[in-house]
Amino acid sequence: MMKKQKGFSLIELLIVVAIILIIAAIAIPNLMRSRMAANEASAVGSLRTINTAEVTYFTNYGTGFAPLGNLGGAIGAVCVASSATACLIDGLLSNGTKTGYVMATPIPGGLGTIAAPNTAPVTAGQSGVRTFCSDDSGVIRNDPTGAVVAATLAACQALNAIQ
Repeated sequence: MMKKQKGFSLIELLIVVAIILIIAAIAIPNLMRSRMAANEASAVGSLRTINTAEVTYFTNYGTGFAPLGNLGGAIGAVCVASSATACLIDGLLSNGTKTGYVMATPIPGGLGTIAAPNTAPVTAGQSGVRTFCSDDSGVIRNDPTGAVVAATLAACQALNAIQ
């Protein structure tokens, strides 16, 4: 008399693998959308941080608004505040790339010059979709298509304000 074998048949295993693949095919796009939404929220938060840092820099040093690199210090190093390294934002943000977005302050300059920081996805459609900018009032604006990276104050003010 033969003993009955215990275990799964090949067909049962294939069915289980097929079910897992179907679940993964449904879940992965949702995961990517969630990641892009998180990156976009981080970009908006970074612009708010840069706005605050620019006002603080202007108030403390009286030399106008600063380029992005002057608002922070070196990554992982002890920061000593000066007009060249103000220590107002973290080194990662002052280097210009954070959570899938590239940050810039294209219009910093002397007294009376308005800072207009902007940000765009590193890889459009993967790290984020929308581009963001901020005008002199601190209002964060966005281009939902990601096509416009506002390099001027007028270009930024022409975009949609975030509610």
